[in-house]
Amino acid sequence: MPVITYVRRLRARDPQEQGRAATPLELLTDLCYVVAIAQAATQLHHATTEGHLASALLPFGMVFFAIWWAWLNFTWFSSAYDNDDVIHRLLTILQILGSLVLAAGVEDVFAGDLTLVVIGYVIMRVGLLAQWLRAAHDDPTHRATTLRYALGIALVQVAWVGSLFVPREAALWAFLILIIAEFSVPILAERHQPTTWHAHHVAERYSLLFVIVLGETILSTTVAIQQGLSGDRLVPAIGLVVAGGVLIVFSLWWLYFGRSGGEALECAHGEPAGEYVWGFGHYFIFAAGAAIGAGLAARVGYWTGEGENIGTASGLLVTVPVAILLVAIWLLLVRQHDDTVRTWLPFALATVATLASNLTPYPELITGVVCAALVAVDLLLRPDVSRR
Repeated sequence: MPVITYVRRLRARDPQEQGRAATPLELLTDLCYVVAIAQAATQLHHATTEGHLASALLPFGMVFFAIWWAWLNFTWFSSAYDNDDVIHRLLTILQILGSLVLAAGVEDVFAGDLTLVVIGYVIMRVGLLAQWLRAAHDDPTHRATTLRYALGIALVQVAWVGSLFVPREAALWAFLILIIAEFSVPILAERHQPTTWHAHHVAERYSLLFVIVLGETILSTTVAIQQGLSGDRLVPAIGLVVAGGVLIVFSLWWLYFGRSGGEALECAHGEPAGEYVWGFGHYFIFAAGAAIGAGLAARVGYWTGEGENIGTASGLLVTVPVAILLVAIWLLLVRQHDDTVRTWLPFALATVATLASNLTPYPELITGVVCAALVAVDLLLRPDVSRR
């Protein structure tokens, strides 16, 4: 039976450690973060059904950034420094608490109020700030890096609190400036002496969150279907949403996990700023995955008459995120294994076909068929698969 150590020195972990895997606490953290993601997708779905998709995209992107950025920083820190002592667990729970506060404020953001989301975000970041200060104390080899992280996070969090007092007409500009500031913290901190993150551990964390996001997509669609079938009238077209949704989710899962994410990250690490492109670029994968769930739920609303004149908007909310996901999967994962015409041409054609499906009455079903066809083509053209 494992023994819990109350306080253990926070030393850098071996980036080549064998058998490194996500811990149960990390899995719990991912599930709690997805509560906020689900809230964001739900609000996007409701806004689309009410005919306000265009005005809801910006709040969705802002909320998703706050959720994803806090999760990302926690993930990379834990990959380098997780010692699983009591202090680490308590500070992780503090970040989970912050994610729940953020989730409670998601609806307010779509109404133009960022207060609760910023409070939850700052709670999460304060927990990480304490972790970096621990690392600075316990790991003299990386003290300069860890102190730069701590200072950067502290300054940006003060700026986030200050942004609550910015006039509403300038709030968007303040948000964009703070995003740039957030991105600059890890880039400047890691510039001279990088932390010892574990490529396969980081890739596993990313892949697990992607699975959970896809699961949330299935859940949101299921809830929408239940609501659509709660009346007296049976709508056969809902079956198209079910079929298309299953094909989309399963195909995207297959394409994402068709190649090793850890090996792709290792290859990206060899490129200029490659690990940043890989890590930050997953914003589009996760955000698009959540948006697909909102889109499928909106398609159910369209077929059941829940929303008027939302046929085009609900279709775009399915097809555009799928197209973004296909491009991102190729750029961040597939390209690192095979960047020849054998991979980019099928992905490019599938992306175009996905967007063109908006010209049909059933974009969700056509998109699902296109994604499934891409999986089949990718399997047939991969030399390692054909040899086996």
